[in-house]
Amino acid sequence: MEELHRFLRAEQGLTNTCLTAIMILDVLIRHQPSMLYSTVGRSFYTDHRKGQLSNGAEVWQGYYQSARPTVDKMMINVDVSATAFYEHIPLIDMVAKILNYNRRDDLRRGFNDRDRIKVEKAIKNLRVTVDHRGDNFRRKFKIFKLSKTSVDKTMFEVSDTGGKQDVASYFRKQYNRRLNFPMLPCVVVQKDSCLPIEVCFVVKGQRHMRKLNEKQTADMIKFTCQQPHARANNIKEGIELLNYRDNDYLKQFGLKVDSDMTTVNARILPAPKLSYHPSSRDANFVPNGGVWNLRDKKVAAGATLGSWSVVHFRDPRDQRCPTIPQLHKFIREVVQTFSDTGMNVVNREPPIQEENPNGNIEKILKDAWLRAGNAAKAQPQLIMCVLPNTGVDLYAEIKRVTDTVIGISSQCVQSKHTYEPKKQYCANVCLKVNLKLGGMNSFLAAAQIPFIAQQPTILFGADVTHPGPGTVNKPSIAAVCGSMDSKASRYSASIRVQKGRVEIIQDLSNMVKELLKTFYQTSGQKPSRILFYRDGVSEGQFKEVMESEIKSVQAACASLDPRYKPPITFVIVQKRHHARFFPMDNNTDRTGNCLAGTVVESGITHPFEFDFYLLSHPGLQGTSRPCHYHVLHDENNFTADALQELTYKLCYLYGRATRAVSIVPPAYYADLVATRARYSLYSFILDCAKSFVLVGLSLFHASTDLGSEAETSTEVSDPEAQAAGIASYGVVKPELQKVMYFM
Repeated sequence: MEELHRFLRAEQGLTNTCLTAIMILDVLIRHQPSMLYSTVGRSFYTDHRKGQLSNGAEVWQGYYQSARPTVDKMMINVDVSATAFYEHIPLIDMVAKILNYNRRDDLRRGFNDRDRIKVEKAIKNLRVTVDHRGDNFRRKFKIFKLSKTSVDKTMFEVSDTGGKQDVASYFRKQYNRRLNFPMLPCVVVQKDSCLPIEVCFVVKGQRHMRKLNEKQTADMIKFTCQQPHARANNIKEGIELLNYRDNDYLKQFGLKVDSDMTTVNARILPAPKLSYHPSSRDANFVPNGGVWNLRDKKVAAGATLGSWSVVHFRDPRDQRCPTIPQLHKFIREVVQTFSDTGMNVVNREPPIQEENPNGNIEKILKDAWLRAGNAAKAQPQLIMCVLPNTGVDLYAEIKRVTDTVIGISSQCVQSKHTYEPKKQYCANVCLKVNLKLGGMNSFLAAAQIPFIAQQPTILFGADVTHPGPGTVNKPSIAAVCGSMDSKASRYSASIRVQKGRVEIIQDLSNMVKELLKTFYQTSGQKPSRILFYRDGVSEGQFKEVMESEIKSVQAACASLDPRYKPPITFVIVQKRHHARFFPMDNNTDRTGNCLAGTVVESGITHPFEFDFYLLSHPGLQGTSRPCHYHVLHDENNFTADALQELTYKLCYLYGRATRAVSIVPPAYYADLVATRARYSLYSFILDCAKSFVLVGLSLFHASTDLGSEAETSTEVSDPEAQAAGIASYGVVKPELQKVMYFM
């Protein structure tokens, strides 16, 4: 503990002994709650406050806690959290909910194969107890699968007679119980032991591990969305529940914990002056509260849209789909908004074609590409797709084909927005399209960002997305974005597929090298300074990043020229943490959160390293989460003020919004690029599935981390085959790589 005290006083670095001491404190504060409540990671959950989710799930509120080193003292970070659990109800009722029935009696019609597969997937590995052997028998069973035969037709050998008997007859004879649902399958537990669904009861406190569907996700967000004052009160309730004051284990170690939240000093950075095209009525202005609109403004550099076409994917069974006249009205509004906002739309009446969303998407889009070219007698620039729903399959295939096969920008819109086109929606579409065609929406004057404007400077953003929980053999996708001009408004991207769940970017050196070359080709200069924002790295990986990724960036520079050694600043961007700030006075935004631009750089930060919390965005709903920036390496000699102000100002340059965003745009873009690359991978796997639908070939099993509507997807079992497949299948065409196709 003495070594930990020296670390907290900044007298020595973080040693293994310090880490052990912090771990011991974590164990101490977790021990008593872990014996009383359901535990998930560093959070404890009770059902004293819960909400209903559909399909047999519910959400419980819990409390997160962890020991944190700060300046000269240890603190405990406490926050509310929430996760999904299975309802503590009869299994028969859960099955009815999974199949979206209102009551269990609706199950009397029996199961078809599709129902059985859906239910089996939902309840596999669920633990249940039984109610037919009295209250004293509370043994727990794990469900392995459902039988393919119903209860009254599932036979087993009777040990006494050596004959066979069906499960329904056995329960009638052995337990004097006539089953109400003999037409349903059995649940298979243990070694092929079968139990009727109606005698099983779901064990309380089981975490729901599967991906939530769209409705469950919406209900979860509604439950967890709490205004700042309500969240603060809930955290205070949690501190009472965790009861540090009467914790015997803490007393035995001589530890005391203050029950009040800590008060920290903060300051509010001024908003930057944002610039649009000089012909705008309001060309230079300071956004109020981190939000503005495009009224009376024109984009800084409007692209020319000359050759494009529209594909309306209309489900013939859906009577609510917009008609062609409605689409023409929508396109007219879009074109007018594009023109008003500063784009040059040459072809104001693009060809429109109706297509079946279940058809051959690649052929449909190639036809649309030809129609666009023939109509304008020019190289096609854009395909606009009107989608019937938010399903991932169609969207993923559109992006895969346009990005990697045709090499053309695509813009998807949902059909529900085409009935009564709204100016604001059309303006948002305009922001995206302008960037995809090489335009620039807004910028900060050179005086606002001297670090970038005074010398050729490249901003990097990097992120790695991993497959969803419970999936195996899926690769991770690494993405790096780099700015391409002195205004840090245009970006190019590089993508790599790597081994699943590996956070360190394996081929970072070559990715950085690609983007440095693109910067030189675009601006005619070598970057003389590098500012690198790395998203998604936990504190436990800082050392590994220092030893691997920073050296990779240096190696990329040296590979271009041994004498080329631009100073590098490497900043970790962390969004997934539990620090929350609650204003103590009435100086708040309209949601009750701290004002945009709030910076905390003392009190709860690292004992001596360069880090800060920045709340850069105005609140939308609930309690805003600040972003934590931690500088690992700084050769540009940033002062705290300079880096905080630059980072905050950059948050006003996110291309597809008219508001400051929560994390710095280069890191935000890297996340978008990685997500887009996963769509190509998703389509690749689906195409593999179609190619390998052979009896007995079990290369695939159901699981997905893409999109809320896609309940199942397929998974290739060989990671090397995946990497090779995506390498050839999902490479973005060169004509798109220098524009922001991912917007």
